[in-house]
Amino acid sequence: MKKAWRFIGYVCVFILVVGGTGAIGFMSTMQEAMSVYDKPVPPSLQSIQPPAYDSKKPTVAILLANEVTEVFDFLVPYEMFSMTGSYNVFAVAPDKNVKSLTGGLDVVPHYTFDELDKMTGKSPDIIVIPFMPILDEEKYKPVRDWIRKHSGKETTLLSICNGAENLADTGLLNGKSAATHWGDIGRLEKEYTEITWKRDQRYVHDGNIVSSAGLTSGIDATLYVISQQMGEPVAKKVAEEMNYPSYDFVQQPQMEPFTTGLSDIVYILNNAFQWSKKKNGVLLYDGADELMLSSAFDTYGASGTITTWTISSKREPVVTRHGLNLIARYQIEDAPKLDKMIFVGPDVKTLAANDIRNWNKKGGQAEQLFLHSDAPERFAMEPAFEDLAKQEDIRTAQFAAKRLEYRATSQLKLEGALFSYESFGIPLGVGLLSLFVVYLVERRFVKRKTISE
Repeated sequence: MKKAWRFIGYVCVFILVVGGTGAIGFMSTMQEAMSVYDKPVPPSLQSIQPPAYDSKKPTVAILLANEVTEVFDFLVPYEMFSMTGSYNVFAVAPDKNVKSLTGGLDVVPHYTFDELDKMTGKSPDIIVIPFMPILDEEKYKPVRDWIRKHSGKETTLLSICNGAENLADTGLLNGKSAATHWGDIGRLEKEYTEITWKRDQRYVHDGNIVSSAGLTSGIDATLYVISQQMGEPVAKKVAEEMNYPSYDFVQQPQMEPFTTGLSDIVYILNNAFQWSKKKNGVLLYDGADELMLSSAFDTYGASGTITTWTISSKREPVVTRHGLNLIARYQIEDAPKLDKMIFVGPDVKTLAANDIRNWNKKGGQAEQLFLHSDAPERFAMEPAFEDLAKQEDIRTAQFAAKRLEYRATSQLKLEGALFSYESFGIPLGVGLLSLFVVYLVERRFVKRKTISE
């Protein structure tokens, strides 16, 4: 019986030590991914001219939270609606302060909520609701209030991924059906019982609300809204320009649902035990494509194995292809030591020629990756998945595709280590070391007790 209790004790120690160190590592990684802009604001921010409002066009408001907003959920719908040329597309937030996206990309809102309301004199035609973690109730409250204020039937509410939780939080989804990310739906089913959560659809249209499942499902939902308002040819043209491989879901959103599996443990271990994370820089330059940027931040930055930092040639805002103003956290002259410098976009060598020349002259000696230059015909996420497999491992890249709910995985050529030896080896090593320490303590204690008797 004594041996059985000793065995149970050893198992408990192993679990507590490995679980405790893993929890600390996981929380640290999550805090890093949710980091907000904390550098001096460039004076040039005051001279930014927001895009003009055309009263003849419908208006799309893409929300930014006071704390942090999911990068894919924000950038990709913004680009897609902009690509049509048929909408006013504005990044809006409670105030004009720099807002942060997950992975460390920072955006300057075009308008505040009050400014947009005053300028248009009515509710937006479409409000896009990305996932915005509710970390501080007081800071988040203005977002909830503004969504409720503009929730009339004349406005289409489009939630992307777990933006459905933000929408559910308003109460506007009660009595309706909705989709969300496969990793969150079980929790939301318990928390928001008045909503019928759909696990097998890429998007759900119920009344004036369209909700998408995880991340790339938001592409289907956005294309669906565009097709309903501007016609199928316009939506198809946008999909073709994006090289999006899964347009069939726009017409038929039914899907085989993703479920949590044992293989997903790679994500938890990466976040918990990748203690020596690699550092990737991403160049911000005028004319950068929003989807291409998202492919870097939401593939590498969300892997749990890599920290992504924005680098540019100037302190002034960088203006993207469709008019977003981005602020880099580092300039080339003061860039931290990097493992890899990523240049996104098929035309980066032309559009950012001076920036690249400046990096080669003054920057670090990091490996350079032109992520899309050699594959302009591919969907932006695909080269990122493949490079992630090479830089990290195949399992990490496979989960990245699953987390993004990317369905055309047959097009991926993943090469690299099968799994992360660090992520699996560290918890095993920590656990065995803890058992060895307990064994030494126990021997000493037992020995002393035996001698005293």
